[in-house]
Amino acid sequence: MSHFSDALRSAHSSLTSPSSAHPGRGRLVTGSAVALAAALGLAGCASSGAGEADGDQLQVVATTTQLTDFAQEIGGDDIALTGLLPAGGSAHHYDPSPDDLLALGQADVLIVNGAGLETFIDDAIEASGFDGTLVDASQGVDLAEAEAITSEAEHAAEHDHADDGHDHEHADEGDASHDDAHDHEHAESGDEEHDHDHGPVNPHLWTSPQYAKGMATEVMDGLVAADPDRADDFTSRGEAYTAKLDALDEWVSTEMAKVPEADRIMVSGHDSLRYYLHDYDIAFAGSILPSFEDNAEPSASEIDALVHEIEEQGVKAVFVESSMNPKLAETIAQEAGVEVVDSDSLYADSLGAEDTDAATYVGATVHNTQLMLEAWGVTPDAVPADLES
Repeated sequence: MSHFSDALRSAHSSLTSPSSAHPGRGRLVTGSAVALAAALGLAGCASSGAGEADGDQLQVVATTTQLTDFAQEIGGDDIALTGLLPAGGSAHHYDPSPDDLLALGQADVLIVNGAGLETFIDDAIEASGFDGTLVDASQGVDLAEAEAITSEAEHAAEHDHADDGHDHEHADEGDASHDDAHDHEHAESGDEEHDHDHGPVNPHLWTSPQYAKGMATEVMDGLVAADPDRADDFTSRGEAYTAKLDALDEWVSTEMAKVPEADRIMVSGHDSLRYYLHDYDIAFAGSILPSFEDNAEPSASEIDALVHEIEEQGVKAVFVESSMNPKLAETIAQEAGVEVVDSDSLYADSLGAEDTDAATYVGATVHNTQLMLEAWGVTPDAVPADLES
């Protein structure tokens, strides 16, 4: 749980109305709150780079860089957007700044990933006094299916370690039915043995373009509910954007099918690409940090086990993630005698800076796909014009 000083809590309690116990609709901001926020230059400011509010825009705050991008695509000029996490930032170890809390206290809409990603959010809502429309983007995803995918992966890892020295057959489970991998339908098969509690769902839902489509639809519906007068504009943009995500999914699926199955094996920085790997039949040999979070520390035995998996499965490359220090990945790759892809990075927890080809969700997914293809010896085809950043 995040910790805020008494002084900070006191300052923010003076900015917000007292009826903010539950996020909902109809929040009122006092005149003193608006005056103080304006004096600090925060009223309508957007850390995501959006323009200043014109007084008639819906005030929207989004937590992650991916959600900020979805909101910008769908909200357009009808919203004044603040993204809490900067490019390169990670929700796993983020604490809101005073500026973030001021922006949140004035927001009409707060968009969160959900699925347990934002452990800071309850404290932030309390400290800021936010009382607007709360949009949980994970509600656009079949979380029971996501839990099954998470559990399947954990079971596969346990099975692999138990049968040390065996081939990575578990990574190919059910491949005969995977010709249309991105429907996720195969996640429902063979899960009867997993009816007990599996622990948390891997929260990196957006890494699947089809899950991203569901999340973007949830964002669209939330904006429509918060501002029905602009429903037609939000819906038009939302439908155009989700069609683009369908095209992205189709392009990735086509490109990944060119990689020989034996070469489609991922070692990533942390377990952040689970749903992407699942969609496109990519085996997962392990991650540098053995966790959903990017601030976990591997033990010596875990590092040794990963090196063994890399050698045993014939992994071609170890990938570095943009939000993580590459040193440990470089050490492991060297010990295993394989390439480390450190001249460029995968974008998983965060999108890239504005001047990069990974500044948008679509751009980052294309970038990641191209990086994997090249590391696995496949030259990607030209990106369709409608997917270029």
